[in-house]
Amino acid sequence: MATLNSTLEDIMKLDYTSREMILEILQKRQIESRRELMAKNAKKSLKEYRSDKTQPMSLEETLNRLHSS
Repeated sequence: MATLNSTLEDIMKLDYTSREMILEILQKRQIESRRELMAKNAKKSLKEYRSDKTQPMSLEETLNRLHSS
């Protein structure tokens, strides 16, 4: 199994353009992964909302809850 360090060492053996491509690919994959996570959370939230599992909160309560997370 490859370690992070050995993988980075292998990447550094590549030419500059290849390393730039890897960086771009990883950034795009991270963005897509984050979008998928956000979509999953949104679907869960909508399901809870539609099944009346959520309770109304004031803006202050919402902000306090967000800041404590």
